[in-house]
Amino acid sequence: QVQLVESGGGLVQSGDSLRLSCAASGRTISSVGMGWFRHAPGKDREFVAGISWSGGRSVYADSVKGRFTISRDNAKNTVYLEMNSLKPEDKAVYYCAQGRRRYSGVVYYSHEEYSYWGQGTQVTVSS
Repeated sequence: QVQLVESGGGLVQSGDSLRLSCAASGRTISSVGMGWFRHAPGKDREFVAGISWSGGRSVYADSVKGRFTISRDNAKNTVYLEMNSLKPEDKAVYYCAQGRRRYSGVVYYSHEEYSYWGQGTQVTVSS
C-alpha cells in the first residue's frame, strides 16, 4: 500500500507562486497516473491536474490552465504541482492521489479513478 504525503502549501499573496510536492512511499508510483485535487469550504472536491504514468500526458482544469503545471520524477517517487499567478479562489486544501490503472495513457478527471490519497496541504491566497 502506498502512502502519499503532500507538502509545500502555505499562505501567499495574490500573484505569488507555490510548488506543492507529493512524496510516495511504500510502493512505486512510476506505473500509475497521478492527480491533484482540491477542496475548498462549501465546495465540492475539484480535479486540478493529472499526469500519466510516463509523464507524457497531462491535463488541467480550465480554472488553472496556463497557471499550474503538474510534473513527476519517477526516480524520486514524487509528483509536483507548480502553481503560478495564484488567486484568492485557489484557496483550498490540495490533495494528491494515485490512479487505479497501471500503464494507462489516459488521465482521469474523476476522483473515483484514484485509489490512494494524501492527507492534504492547505493553500491560502490573500488578495
